[in-house]
Amino acid sequence: MKEGIHPEYFQAKVKCNCGNEFVLGSTKEEIRVEVCSKCHPFYTGQQKINDAGGRVEKFNKKYGRK
Repeated sequence: MKEGIHPEYFQAKVKCNCGNEFVLGSTKEEIRVEVCSKCHPFYTGQQKINDAGGRVEKFNKKYGRK
């Protein structure tokens, strides 16, 4: 590796809006995120399932398709 061309590497402290904090490697010393694995709906099981039932029928009814 050439000397002096690579960015400085830190053990970055990541802070989430939910209050969770963890450490990972980055070129920044501190990272702030809005969603992490502790509060993301997919990982917590609190996700809402969007049911698209009726949308096709509504479209067909609106545009007169059969």
